[in-house]
Amino acid sequence: MTTLFNNIRIVLCQTSHPGNIGSTARAMKTMGLDRLYLVRPKHFPDPEATSLAVNAAGVLETAVVTQTLEQALADCQFVIGVSGKERSLSQQVMTVREAAQVVKTTAVQSQVALVFGTEMSGLSNAEADLCHVLATIPANPEYTSLNLAQAVQIMSYEVRMALTTGELHYQEKAAELATQDELERFYEHMREVLEHIGYINPRAPKKLFERLRRLYGRTRLEKEEVNLLRGILTLSVNPKKHDKY
Repeated sequence: MTTLFNNIRIVLCQTSHPGNIGSTARAMKTMGLDRLYLVRPKHFPDPEATSLAVNAAGVLETAVVTQTLEQALADCQFVIGVSGKERSLSQQVMTVREAAQVVKTTAVQSQVALVFGTEMSGLSNAEADLCHVLATIPANPEYTSLNLAQAVQIMSYEVRMALTTGELHYQEKAAELATQDELERFYEHMREVLEHIGYINPRAPKKLFERLRRLYGRTRLEKEEVNLLRGILTLSVNPKKHDKY
């Protein structure tokens, strides 16, 4: 899996704002990518880039700066240009999700580049000509403009989802659900309190209490949640009582 990520590079063309470079580094690192190429950046290295990279400064330290896009792509076998502009070119255009699936199969044995244009105008036609396919983010057609680092984040996320199982990076703590006996004691406690405050008539409860049971039954209450609710019920009728049930 590490090899796949190592075979993928992000290429930024003529970036104007150093903050976008730092934000891109952060976006990459969160998705497991660390190979950054910069084609004629206006300001790099720069303190603003380092600041916005936060803990991804290592991506900036190993970034490769080139004078031409051709140099940044020289050893690549497959190049995807990420662009939101409609073009008259005959290149294949796919969504970033579709492109990520292509990356998954291609990066096994080949070097893959994901190329992004300038903040103001995106990829030029000349830069797009060097790409084998174009990928686009299916945004709101009335406003498709995305910040450069945001576009990198979305593309990097789609690549990560394609390359991995998409599992959480941490183990969620398993909750201990309340037993049926604990639930029944809670329901009885709730009935007593609701009768005490006059919310339900003990002689004619109708369907109200059944609805309350169904409502709580759908939530799959945890043991701690039942204790919390019973504590609220206790204090509702006896504010001075703090005993736990």
